Amino acid sequence: MANLCNLEVDLVFFDTSSTYFETERLEEEEQEDEEGEEEVEEEGLVESGIRKWSKHSKDHRPDLPQVVIGMAVTKAGIPVRVWTFEGTASDQDIIKKVKDDLGSWGLHRVIWCLDRGFNSEENRRYLQRAGGHYIVGEKLRSTSLEAAQALGRQGRYKVVAGNLRVKEVRVSGERFVVCHNPERAAYDKATRENIVAHLQTRIAGSDTLAKAKRHELYGALRTKPGFKRFLRLTKEGKLRIDRAGVRREAHFDGKYLLRSSTERLSAEDIALGYKALYEAFRGWRDMKSTIDLRPVFHRREDRIRAHVQLCWLGLLVLRVVEVATADTWRNLRNELDRMHLVTLETKEGRIAKRSATTARQRELFSALEVREPAQILDYELPAPVA
Repeated sequence: MANLCNLEVDLVFFDTSSTYFETERLEEEEQEDEEGEEEVEEEGLVESGIRKWSKHSKDHRPDLPQVVIGMAVTKAGIPVRVWTFEGTASDQDIIKKVKDDLGSWGLHRVIWCLDRGFNSEENRRYLQRAGGHYIVGEKLRSTSLEAAQALGRQGRYKVVAGNLRVKEVRVSGERFVVCHNPERAAYDKATRENIVAHLQTRIAGSDTLAKAKRHELYGALRTKPGFKRFLRLTKEGKLRIDRAGVRREAHFDGKYLLRSSTERLSAEDIALGYKALYEAFRGWRDMKSTIDLRPVFHRREDRIRAHVQLCWLGLLVLRVVEVATADTWRNLRNELDRMHLVTLETKEGRIAKRSATTARQRELFSALEVREPAQILDYELPAPVA
């Protein structure tokens, strides 16, 4: 792909998703599974191939078997390779497999750009083998001491774009980039204020309730992660807004934290590079909606891998077309859908002719270096009279 499409592969963006499979299990079997949940985990939900049941389903379908799909894309969003793993594959196994496979192509000295889900010390060490580097997102509420120190370090932000400011921080030899989006900060603040106002309404008058009822209300509210951070229970068993938690969360407004091992890129390039990881997310959206990765009914491993590979090839064509024409696939499809084939049949014969090419269609064919379809696709003359 790098040679064929003249791609820049010094910066590779990688992300994973999952897809589930439609099964032929009867409603009676599913009902029995719900009644005997322990037996389901041990005996009922067993797959011999790469389809696996997993509690961690990115599609929120733990009731169906799934596979994990990994995809590497370039800065322009061109997918260069796809991998299919079993549904319970761990991040560490995925990273090792992907890096080794790209290394077999001679792509050793690349900078990996990964989401927060792949951030672990083991993964970071493995990515640095053979001269590789990484840009990886760090969880703001991480238990990492270095991440906490990086967020607490004072420094002046530098404006990169209209809605992005960055500052570089060094902690114990690790390079961090703190990014701040003022627009996102305003949104986070408004969201937090709405949550706190809603919690105050929910706990108003709770002091008059019985202690058991207060604990019940506290447990119900804490099931929502957005509420849990701002609610506390006093020693007397009363519900109160956690003001310290509110101030702590305000420190994270509009921020995200990046960790990088490369010195080749500036802090601004690291921040903009991580924003380009959106191309990998956009690839999953197009794979599942535009190309219709699902529904999937395959069971055999070779057919599952072939199905994913064919969908990836469809995404590849889609991205190459978008890059070549500097337009979205939706606009291109709508424009090309205006070309119709008309069949006219009279006593003089039958002819199948397409509609005239519009100016925009002519531009698209030229950009893609594709010849226009023939004006006349088929014709039939009347039979000669004896």
